[in-house]
Amino acid sequence: MPRTPLHEDPIPFITLPNWVKAAALCGFNIQPIFDELGIETDLIHLEEATIQRPLLEQVMVACVERSPGPHFPFVLGETFAFDYLPDIGTFLATSPTLRDAARVFEWVRTLINPLIDVHLEENGAQARLTLHGTGSASGGEVDIYFIESIFAAIVKFGRMLSGDIERFSRLLFRYPAPPHAARYESYFRIPAAFRQPVNAVELPSAQLDAPLGGDFPALHLQAVQRVEQRLARLSRKSGLIAAVESQFEREPLLLGLGIAQMAKRLGLHARTLQRRLRDEGEAYAELQARVRYRLALRDLDNRQLDLETISERLGFSDRRSFTRAFARWSGVSPSQYRSGRG
Repeated sequence: MPRTPLHEDPIPFITLPNWVKAAALCGFNIQPIFDELGIETDLIHLEEATIQRPLLEQVMVACVERSPGPHFPFVLGETFAFDYLPDIGTFLATSPTLRDAARVFEWVRTLINPLIDVHLEENGAQARLTLHGTGSASGGEVDIYFIESIFAAIVKFGRMLSGDIERFSRLLFRYPAPPHAARYESYFRIPAAFRQPVNAVELPSAQLDAPLGGDFPALHLQAVQRVEQRLARLSRKSGLIAAVESQFEREPLLLGLGIAQMAKRLGLHARTLQRRLRDEGEAYAELQARVRYRLALRDLDNRQLDLETISERLGFSDRRSFTRAFARWSGVSPSQYRSGRG
């Protein structure tokens, strides 16, 4: 069965509070828009909320139309915060360099929105934070709005980390200058160029390793470990990756066997499974480790399971092997993790 295209997958809507706040700052109430489009709002289960991309695009257009003054996408990006993912906010605030801080985009793709696909790219003396997979060169109206909001957020956090980013950076956009292009200069205060090969923030490579004022190593490491724990608990929901994860969860003993056994369960040759996972940007060993970590966290929360039992359930040869692996994943031993849970 072919994989559902990414753009057809439901998008996490954990950013719902940001949309509400941005609308209020722009001088209108977003509730009528949600009501008209039949969008349910449930803050209690916010982490599980999703929305279809076409529906979110309708929300964006309606918000732009109803904003009496400020340009809504800019305000949406400006109000973006990690209130619901505070460990990511702590990670950013305590990053020693911009290069280190750029790791946040890996987590944003997984935890917030897979379409926010930003990568750090270097070419000699120049570096770019490039947004991939969003928007065509012709610049559809809705595409532009989302790109504007993403770059408004990037610039906001860039200023938080390094206050003088306008001194050394510039913005590149694939699309032609939109009718409201004059607002770019007053809002971003950074030179912007249109009809460029990419959507990106460009800056000197040397700035990536310049020390930042908020460096706090101990807190930074703790934030990384907490984000990794959240990622480990996250279940993938689509494609071959989900099939492998589901098989692991049904038969945890497969975690201790090789790829050939998993391929057999899925009715594939081992090489085919390896290639298809690679096509989805995944490696079998990394997928195996992530599932092991997620199941380990789950089992460690169950006080009725001792460490020997957990080790065996997860396919480790012995408790020491499990302890070493868990410490590598989390920075603490299984016993320390369990003690810290109270």
